[in-house]
Amino acid sequence: MVDIVEVKNRKQLKEFIYFPFKLYEDNPYWVPPLIMDEYITLDRRKNPAFEYCDAKYWLAYKNGELVGRIAGIQNHAYVKKWGNKYTRFGWIDFIDDTEVSKALLETVEKWAAVQGMEAVHGPLGFCDLDKQGMLV
Repeated sequence: MVDIVEVKNRKQLKEFIYFPFKLYEDNPYWVPPLIMDEYITLDRRKNPAFEYCDAKYWLAYKNGELVGRIAGIQNHAYVKKWGNKYTRFGWIDFIDDTEVSKALLETVEKWAAVQGMEAVHGPLGFCDLDKQGMLV
């Protein structure tokens, strides 16, 4: 069973940021982000995108071990401009386990539905200038 936990404090945010360093430590194709950039980007007090975005971050645990992460982002400026009721997902990283990936994506889908959104798309950042995509 996969347990999904919303990031609510600094300790959990640190786990969220550092998780891919463990996951991809032996992957020669992974380019690690700058830690400070991740903290700034994910901090609603420091990232100006939060003037028009809302976001939640989640961690996935299986048997007590951290096995994945995902962010859900509501970009209200995008919705207003394009008329698409889409929620973005990003920062999606997980072990090779379909149960984990399904639980993470379903968490964002449920949050999006509660917010009145009609679809989820990504991996995207807060705005179109942020990083996009994922390592497969």
